[in-house]
Amino acid sequence: MHPQQRREILDWEEVDRLIDQLIPQFDHEFKAMVMITRGGIVPGGLLAEALDITHVLTAAVDFPAEIEQEKSKLMAWPEFLQFPAIDLLQGRPILILDDVWGTGRTIVAVKNRVSAAGGFPETCVLHFNPYRNRFSNIKPDYYAAVTDAFIVYPWEIDRGPDKLLLG
Repeated sequence: MHPQQRREILDWEEVDRLIDQLIPQFDHEFKAMVMITRGGIVPGGLLAEALDITHVLTAAVDFPAEIEQEKSKLMAWPEFLQFPAIDLLQGRPILILDDVWGTGRTIVAVKNRVSAAGGFPETCVLHFNPYRNRFSNIKPDYYAAVTDAFIVYPWEIDRGPDKLLLG
């Protein structure tokens, strides 16, 4: 996070409102959901329940560190640490879920791989940050809010190696 970047800390009520913003946007049924780890797991679970999606899958993606990218000046290729089998995706409308679309690299990589497997992917996030987006003509198919802030979700507060002190 850039030191000057505004930070928003959400509570569970705000997350509920974001989910409520998303639900009416869906005009067709999805046969499966691919949640991007780790950020997409909690909102993906909430949406899977609300939309009655029973085939819930995960994708774990890693990109080389930003420092390495700067050294090489090359576009980084993602490493898929975990990805659903082709037969679970082929011929199905798939909702790809993450918490936030920042640069867009991760969710676009997952969308492209689902597409290559013969699935029909659509992307969904709680927050879309158009100011960090690295794709000029691509944005999420579904999103609840637009932001320029660094978002801290309630499931991230005071947990894990990057504990956030609220004092």
